Amino acid sequence: MTGGAAEALAELEAQGATVAVAESLTGGLLAAALVAVPGASRCFRGSVTAYATELKASVLGVDPGLLAARGAVDAEVAGQMAEGVRRLMGADYGVATTGVAGPDPQDGQPVGTVHLAVAGPGGLSHSLLHLSPGRATIRRRTVEVALELLGDAVRSRRVSSSGLTGNRTSDATGSLSVHTANTRGGAMDTAQSEHDRAPRT
Repeated sequence: MTGGAAEALAELEAQGATVAVAESLTGGLLAAALVAVPGASRCFRGSVTAYATELKASVLGVDPGLLAARGAVDAEVAGQMAEGVRRLMGADYGVATTGVAGPDPQDGQPVGTVHLAVAGPGGLSHSLLHLSPGRATIRRRTVEVALELLGDAVRSRRVSSSGLTGNRTSDATGSLSVHTANTRGGAMDTAQSEHDRAPRT
């Protein structure tokens, strides 16, 4: 995990950008991975571990109606968590994790369902993971993918700012770049959707 954190922080530092994280199922592991890197304080602003559902609303500003209707394990909830921690801590990027680490399902979602989001100057990116059971493995893999998603978002912004094409996260306000990942037996297959510019209702 430290390698992915170091890469993401290096990308942030190259842009003079900062990051904050909002964690649920990872319970501080993402923040710990970032601060394990020497010099992390140049880019890392801080974190909120909003483990209880109501804290996602009261601290991070997630819509209480959304939480009541869909539960905490939801793509839009992850997005609002990322935007909320970014705003709360005055960071350029916000990263959020929410999902089901087990041993029991939650909000009608099976164990291993994870939503990740990164909010930044280029818009909002989201990853949906379906991970093989094993609480420690689910949490560790979530952190790894969150760092990958952050690195992708920061690199995409750098490419976009330089005027090159091929960025994976649109600069359009409210855009959503969606990535899905499925892990079964240690193998991961990934796919990326088209940008979804229509807000979810």
